[in-house]
Amino acid sequence: MIQESHFERIGSLAERRRMDPSWQPRLFVYGDSISIQYGPHLKRMLEGKIRYDRITDNPGEVALADLNRPIGANGGDTNRAVGYMRRRHRDDPIPADILMINCGLHDLKTDLETGQKQVPLCHYVKNLRQILELAEAMNLVVIWVRITPVMDEVHDAVQPVLSQRFAHDVDAYNKEADQVMLSAKVPVLDLYGFSSHFVPAGYKDHVHYKDEVCALQAAYLAGAIEMLLR
Repeated sequence: MIQESHFERIGSLAERRRMDPSWQPRLFVYGDSISIQYGPHLKRMLEGKIRYDRITDNPGEVALADLNRPIGANGGDTNRAVGYMRRRHRDDPIPADILMINCGLHDLKTDLETGQKQVPLCHYVKNLRQILELAEAMNLVVIWVRITPVMDEVHDAVQPVLSQRFAHDVDAYNKEADQVMLSAKVPVLDLYGFSSHFVPAGYKDHVHYKDEVCALQAAYLAGAIEMLLR
């Protein structure tokens, strides 16, 4: 039997909405610190139309205390995402209709001493495919959000540490993710392209954004999700 594409399954959700205007699809967000920042705005913008939920903080692990640390609500890299999805599939399937995934900035970090990526590109691709398989096993429709921009000169100046990010790696990881999602017929929201209009002025540090930009990112995502569900 041929499986429906994620676009077709979103179409089925949209049809259910049309048949029952009181019904609200359930959206679950798995993402890194970028998604933590736009999350409250996105939740507010979707209120009354789409029920919003996301990966949350664990006891004693508050992600907002340090947006650079992948703890609690900060989903970190795709290794962590695969582990999270496996645990949810085994113990507590995610109660949602749509899974929106926004991670990759941690994967492409480079150790300046060894030149090694935190998650090498080939393993990143493997992780993405595993995430899609686990989402399918939980009957979740997937929406993918592209990695947001890095500007080398800004990142180098603000975050001079042994681990670094580079703009060319963002392009490479986004390109590979695009191919995985195209092959799986998963909708892709270009938060990279949208956010590019606001850098560097919209940065509040090396990769994170001022709150007014986070609100605009949320508006872009809310509008794109709504368009998919029409």
